Amino acid sequence: MAKTKGASKKQQNRGIDFKKIKRKIGRKLPPPKNTTNTEIKSKAIVLPEQSVVSEKAGLALSKKGLTLKELLQHTSHHNAKVRKDALMGMKDLFLKHPEEIKLHRYAVIEKLRERISDDDKTVRENLYQLLKSVILPGCKEDNQGPVISLMMAYIFNAMTHLAIDIRLMAFKFFDLAVEYHPPLFFSYAEKILQNYEDILQKNQFYLEDRGKLKNVLAGLVRCLLLLPSSKEVNLLAKNVPEQKILQAFEHDVPTVFAEYSVIIKKLKNLVPVLVNCFQDFLPVIHDSLDAQSFDCMLNILRSLDHAVKFFIHGVQQGHPEPPPVDQSFSSVLLKKLLVVFPLSPMHHLSEKDDDRYVILNIAITEIFMHLSEWICPPAVLFEKFLTFVEYVLVEKSCSNVRSGKAVREKQISTLIPFIPKLVSRVIGNWKNRLLQAFTKTFQDCSPESSVKLACLAAIEEIIISQEDLLCTDVNDLGQFDYKITLVRELPKLLVLLGNRHPSSSKVVLHLLLRLGQRSLLYDDMQGLLKEFYSTDQDKGNICYGPFLRLARDSQELSICCLYYLSQLDSTLLKSIASCCLCQELDPFMLFRIIEVLHSTYKAGHIQISDHINFLITLASRYKVCPENIFPATDRDKKTSNHATFKSLTSVVCSCLSQMGDNSLVFVILEKVILEQISLKPPLDNSCAMLRILIALDSKPTRLSEQSICTLSNVLSAYLT
Repeated sequence: MAKTKGASKKQQNRGIDFKKIKRKIGRKLPPPKNTTNTEIKSKAIVLPEQSVVSEKAGLALSKKGLTLKELLQHTSHHNAKVRKDALMGMKDLFLKHPEEIKLHRYAVIEKLRERISDDDKTVRENLYQLLKSVILPGCKEDNQGPVISLMMAYIFNAMTHLAIDIRLMAFKFFDLAVEYHPPLFFSYAEKILQNYEDILQKNQFYLEDRGKLKNVLAGLVRCLLLLPSSKEVNLLAKNVPEQKILQAFEHDVPTVFAEYSVIIKKLKNLVPVLVNCFQDFLPVIHDSLDAQSFDCMLNILRSLDHAVKFFIHGVQQGHPEPPPVDQSFSSVLLKKLLVVFPLSPMHHLSEKDDDRYVILNIAITEIFMHLSEWICPPAVLFEKFLTFVEYVLVEKSCSNVRSGKAVREKQISTLIPFIPKLVSRVIGNWKNRLLQAFTKTFQDCSPESSVKLACLAAIEEIIISQEDLLCTDVNDLGQFDYKITLVRELPKLLVLLGNRHPSSSKVVLHLLLRLGQRSLLYDDMQGLLKEFYSTDQDKGNICYGPFLRLARDSQELSICCLYYLSQLDSTLLKSIASCCLCQELDPFMLFRIIEVLHSTYKAGHIQISDHINFLITLASRYKVCPENIFPATDRDKKTSNHATFKSLTSVVCSCLSQMGDNSLVFVILEKVILEQISLKPPLDNSCAMLRILIALDSKPTRLSEQSICTLSNVLSAYLT
């Protein structure tokens, strides 16, 4: 049915409820009719103090004005950036207020340890840097054991995380914890070695990110480095079984045998994993050895070396006889590691790259040397290592390139400790070849180098510890000549060192002292030792050696060395007397020299005439400096040594009276003293010599008439 026109018209005229206003684009809208006017017209506005500001008054704040409590709360924020900013804010706060670390260290660690397994890499890195650079150094003065132990459960939890990055970072955290608290490793040795074994077996990241692997291996090296050396194990083997293996062990650690057995068991499983890991890098060697691959391989070899040393010396703990080395353990090293020696590139490399190969070969050599103490290696393999040792000693020590001097010294110093054992083990021509290479290295290296110190320790073991110097076979005259050469180099080294390197001089003097106690070759060094004390020059001038400028303990050592000379030469005594007359010599050392030389005389190592001449020389030529009571300037002030000279005269009289019958000594001294008095020395020296005569004379006097006349003429000259 259609609508009518009247109805439609009525519908159009109906009113509109909501009128739509058309707005032009860009025009500002008028304010609504119900808008409240917020404008305030006032001359001043006074606001009450805010409660937030009052709560933070006196508290340590970060750059952004956050307290430590607020920063700790932000570390649990869902946003990674907020968590990272909170860690950076804590670093800023702790640097400005170091006392906050000690006050709240436990609360801080309890909160921050949750971020060890954080999903965000930057958060974990910032946490690591915060612990390394601020928190742990700030707690260094306190006992860090309780602080670090709070993190261990979270670190081990991160080591089993599904994400490989979090697992690798966990080892980095553990390495940091061991760095600041080494006993931690022994408390968790079994668990941590198992985790290292697990992560190294996951070799999917070897070639992808070697930097992370390097960090893991560096941490393993740090842990294994804490294991006791052979000397410590041998010392502990003499102790009662109830004692602990190390001072680093906690009180709740089981007995020594249980700890050794646990660590050894884990190392047996870890060594094959390390060897396989090393083999995965072998293809890289033949092409180009980059820095990260080199660091990884070197850390693997160092870990193996520490494991071998601990295994070999640890299995004998508690056993009267050392058991044989585990066959599976040694066979893995022989068949998979030592057979690849020496590592060499396929093409010519630069000197820097060549040094890397030498360092790796030296690391393998160390493993072989330690392992060869318990197994008998194949002769062909032993020959390879001997050739390499000779090459390093001869070729590397002769290199003239200055840039790699420190590297070469480190390379040579690593192998030198093995020389004494090699010399005692090898047969045939190799003895002379090794001694020749070692002697050349000792002669060519600089006096202050680390190589020289390593050589001194080896010389002591070669010549003294082996106790074969006095029973050398006729067929070993070549070895005897090399040993003589080494001994004669020691006095020259003392002169070259001078007083610039007192620690090195002290090592040389210790060696000389031990040589004097054990070796007949010691007497051949008297002529060379004169330069160490003093030498005469033209026109009566004296050139003093390094002796006067060394520390007292080194001077003491050098004087004690004189006792062991079988016959002290008069020229050496003259050189020592010149030092005694020098005003720079400490009075204590002056009397110490007289004491040692008098003991040497009693032992029959100094002739009576030489000893008397030495004592009279001191009494007649010691220069006495009287005190200047009225100095014009500070330079004119002199320290009087009159009391020292008086004590010296008493000591000389005492020594002369102990030399034998006083009447016989007086007969020898009478002519010598009168000759010295006739030269009209200073009054103090003349009085000293008269005092010596009186001390040895008797009543009635033993002086001859001629001596009395000589004395009267000399004494009258002093009175006029």
